Amino acid sequence: MRRAVRVASALVGAAYLAGCASLGINDALNSTNTSASQFTGGNLELSRTEEQQKARAGLSQELLSKPLAQDDAVRLALANSPTMQALVAQGWADIAAANQAGRMPNPVFTFERFRLGDELEIGRLLSFGLADLLLLPKRVSIAESLAAQAQVQLTGAVVDQITQVRQVWVRAVAAQQSLKYAEQVKESAEASAELARRMQAVGNFSRLQRARQQVFYADATTQLASARHATTAAREELTRALGLTDVQAAQLKLPERLPDLPRAPREASQVASAAGEQRLDIQQAKAQLEVAGRSQGINLLSTFVDVEAGYRHDTVFDNAGGGSATRRGWEFDIQLPLFDWGTARRDALNAQALAAANRYDAAVRGATSQLRENYSAYRTAYDIARHYRDEIVPLRQSMAEENVLRYNGMLIGAFELLAEARDQIASVTSAINAQQQFWLADASLKAAVIGRPMAGMTSVSSSSPASTLSAGAAH
Repeated sequence: MRRAVRVASALVGAAYLAGCASLGINDALNSTNTSASQFTGGNLELSRTEEQQKARAGLSQELLSKPLAQDDAVRLALANSPTMQALVAQGWADIAAANQAGRMPNPVFTFERFRLGDELEIGRLLSFGLADLLLLPKRVSIAESLAAQAQVQLTGAVVDQITQVRQVWVRAVAAQQSLKYAEQVKESAEASAELARRMQAVGNFSRLQRARQQVFYADATTQLASARHATTAAREELTRALGLTDVQAAQLKLPERLPDLPRAPREASQVASAAGEQRLDIQQAKAQLEVAGRSQGINLLSTFVDVEAGYRHDTVFDNAGGGSATRRGWEFDIQLPLFDWGTARRDALNAQALAAANRYDAAVRGATSQLRENYSAYRTAYDIARHYRDEIVPLRQSMAEENVLRYNGMLIGAFELLAEARDQIASVTSAINAQQQFWLADASLKAAVIGRPMAGMTSVSSSSPASTLSAGAAH
């Protein structure tokens, strides 16, 4: 009886020890809202009740009732996107699976009943893995590392999704803004083509001169069609990122233009100081290294031997004599390494531990390099956008005003004035593209600081659809 009590006490203690290792989804959400507060604003949650769903629907309706700013787009995605909810639910599943790794397998109760002549034998066996019980503290420690790894993965997935929302919003607003200027170019080209037709009709224009204006009008019409499709595609991409229904998509309103550039760019020293060991990529590689190291010791033992322990309590009834006898004892089932000595499994464990160590080393070495690359893209995009804002666009505006004066003084004709207007519009379109590249790089830099350098990486380019229009206007 004392042995049974000791066995039961050991099993209860094991169950308690395993239960202490649990990390809940609420703990993971609080950690994500704290470590990535600049992304979630503390609003990340998993909706599991009808009240939460109604609150999310109300917030979504409120945000859609006005032009959607970038920060509001992030709030809307957190509240409305089923993709975001799926990420959180998957994180919950991963954390639960990690917690399961710290649980000891349930004991097995075996009941046997045998009859031989006048004898009836009833056997009862309670067995469990002895190695599992002895190594339970290490299993709990591994489960904690796995849960921490799952939590970091959840935070990284949320950061990726929010970065995507920010960049998609930028592209949608920029496409809408560029469409307006494409429409102005088309109207200018249409007026130029009509004027050329009339002048040829009265003999003041050659066929070649009119053909040049007509070709530009045809190109402008094509560019306008492309701009309309780009606007639709960007808007639908934003609709998917926000998880909008058809009714909500019809309610979506965007600002007329992108936000102004900040007065000054972020300094490289500020960006470097914000990054460090708290980076998600380094945390994830470190968690993988800890799991590999702790698992190696446990799994190496199982490659040599596996022991099952059991407590037996048998009762034998003698029907002829009317008596009974009881047998008690222990059983041990030991796996004998006769055919498989576990060398291949040990090689795999050593290789996994070595790979995890090198991945951690690579993450640490590459972190600062990736951050410098993202900052270079950010700073270059800022300088280009500011150059367009402060130099090119004002110069084009000044040239346009001067050409209006020259046209009023009959020093230039209507075609020269229209060509200058088209060049000015093309410069504004290029400025919009440069501003778009800056805000894309800004979102990418924010992700790189927290340790998601591949989230929304963007290249810096000053080219834009307006280049084709500018080339046509030069004729």
